[in-house]
Amino acid sequence: MNTASAGLNSPVETKPRTKGSWPLSRWLMLIALVFVAHVALIFAFGERKPAAPRVVTNVPELKLAANSAEWLALNDPTLFAQPNLAGFAGLALKPPPVEFHRLEWTESPHWLPLPVTELGGTFSQFMQTNQFVASQFESKPPPQFTTPAVLVEPALAKASTMRIEGGLTRRQLLAPVKLPSWPYADVIAPSKVQVLVNAAGNVVSAVLLPSDNPAEATMAHDADADQRALELARTARFAPLAGVNVSITADPAAHLTLGQLIFDWHAVALPMTNAPAGS
Repeated sequence: MNTASAGLNSPVETKPRTKGSWPLSRWLMLIALVFVAHVALIFAFGERKPAAPRVVTNVPELKLAANSAEWLALNDPTLFAQPNLAGFAGLALKPPPVEFHRLEWTESPHWLPLPVTELGGTFSQFMQTNQFVASQFESKPPPQFTTPAVLVEPALAKASTMRIEGGLTRRQLLAPVKLPSWPYADVIAPSKVQVLVNAAGNVVSAVLLPSDNPAEATMAHDADADQRALELARTARFAPLAGVNVSITADPAAHLTLGQLIFDWHAVALPMTNAPAGS
């Protein structure tokens, strides 16, 4: 019991403070006071107005002598390089005024007197010296009868023909192509073949083209006739190009001529295989 009461009444042991040391709060307070005092001194003793420059007096002055501008101009390095009014180009820089004289002018009008009593006299004299003969005009000219010239041509060709179109029209066909009449029960559509002819006049390519004529589109095409047209087109021979040496030509494709050969076939009736029965 005594021991517990003695422990409660005993003083609490504290850490002894070092002599001469300040706490952190005191240092912060001191720094703030010094900063405020420094700012107050700056505002109290600082100059708010800029310093005015002093007026310079008793300064030596340099004055040029009279008529010395021409001598100073000699120090300019561009004196003779640039045009100058005092040089030979002075008139071009400042041309003299030119008076303008207008060449086109008109004289003031001089009005002729108007003789009122003689108005219409020239017309009366013209009417007296001219006599008009009465003439009758027909309202409708007489009709002129003409007979039109009618060229009677057969509706269908009597033989097969070949037409040349495109660039081949300038090349002459050396030998005529013999075209046979094609046995067919109806009208045969023309066969159009596109060919390439070299400088020597030989056909190097032949391609069958479709018909671009709407009227020919309704006509029947015969495969045998188209094949015959390709064979005849490959065997066609044209005149060689003038001024082109075929033997020394470096690029044969440079002298190719493009054209079309159109074969209009003549259809003949098919032969009868069976004789008609007797009556």
